[in-house]
Amino acid sequence: MKPFAKSQYESLCWALGLLSVWLYASFSILWPVVGGPAETFAALSGLIAVLIFGKGIRSSTPLWLLLAAILVQVLSWVLGYYHHPEWVASNPQVDRLAKLFIFIGVAWWLRGSTRYTLVFWGLALGGYLLAVWLQGGGIQEWIAGLQGQRAGFGIRNYQHGSMLFGVAFLGLVIFSRRIMRPGKFMLGRSLLWLVLVSICVLAIVIGQTRAVWLALLIAVLITALLWLLYSAHQDNKRLFKRLVVGLLLSAGLLLTVSVLFKDTFSERIGSESIVIAQLVQGETENLPYSSIGIRIHTWAAALEWIKERPLVGWGGQGRSLVIEHTEWLPGWLKQHFGHLHNFFLEIWVAYGVLGLAVIGTLGVWVGRATWLAWRGGVLPGDMALFGASFFVYWMVINQFESYNSFSTGVFVHNLVLGGLVTHYWRWQLREQWGR
Repeated sequence: MKPFAKSQYESLCWALGLLSVWLYASFSILWPVVGGPAETFAALSGLIAVLIFGKGIRSSTPLWLLLAAILVQVLSWVLGYYHHPEWVASNPQVDRLAKLFIFIGVAWWLRGSTRYTLVFWGLALGGYLLAVWLQGGGIQEWIAGLQGQRAGFGIRNYQHGSMLFGVAFLGLVIFSRRIMRPGKFMLGRSLLWLVLVSICVLAIVIGQTRAVWLALLIAVLITALLWLLYSAHQDNKRLFKRLVVGLLLSAGLLLTVSVLFKDTFSERIGSESIVIAQLVQGETENLPYSSIGIRIHTWAAALEWIKERPLVGWGGQGRSLVIEHTEWLPGWLKQHFGHLHNFFLEIWVAYGVLGLAVIGTLGVWVGRATWLAWRGGVLPGDMALFGASFFVYWMVINQFESYNSFSTGVFVHNLVLGGLVTHYWRWQLREQWGR
């Protein structure tokens, strides 16, 4: 996308917008005092710029979905005010869904540039790795993790740190060819890639988050299948050989990690074996309140609330209402948990089918936009593959933790979508206006 004007003042605006996006990527986790204001500036200034200067973009689906998200939240709040006024917040709290559209501003300031997007994602990775070192337990935490203790890396809780390393791992693997391509500093880049991948693998293991393990397994398998189908379609033996080599290396890595951390895997997976067996047999009512059991019980409670108001939900406080006011949930659980460990159930409880429709439509649109940008030759193949892999990973882990309800998940969501959507808008402008 070309700048909307050529004056020095407007060029300065572009520079400030891009700087805010890069500060947002670098410091959202590492230094929120800087990352927070940068996020706000990038989101609001980018949205205003799209509305004023985004001819051909301002009528794009994400802006209508943002409006729909705001209206759904207001509607749910107004109806809740008349139905259960004692349980509604003092205002509609429209930011709960609106913050998932920060990518609109990010996409605008990235200007459809692949280089800017890769810098954006690279800064996010660098900022996160620094945050893990500076905010976590340092080398002692990693040593303790190697000895069997669970590591959280100083990021909210154990699940969120592992989730972020999972995203980093997918990106590093999918962009490996780009990172290690022949040229200057190839050896240095390759060694750096190897170090970063090793750190991610180790962190994912000692983070001991089963949902991340499952999500990565599914995402990697589907990613490999997509690559295989693409190679077969292109009739490219070279691509196929690379896939085979990659799969063999991955299998070797998986085998090595499994052997080295056999006790960790056995303990984390085996600890819920009884609960899993009961679930398979359909015995859900008498499940113990283990990690999985807590989720199942709170999901069952959520479904009871959903049945009462399936269309518009209970408002922004819905997830808290389920936990606090479901009589049969134990008191200790109400004191320690305030959400449902499932983002989609939380949306359903809070905003009903209308809220789910907004989120579902957004997912479908981004998928279609990614496809069109790639088919149009604007979005590079590895970035499109990363988008698909991330979608699978994100769908799975949000079934077991409400990542998109917290700042870390919102950050990753907008980070990835911003990079994908900016390429689609570039393709859209080229198709519509030839620029």
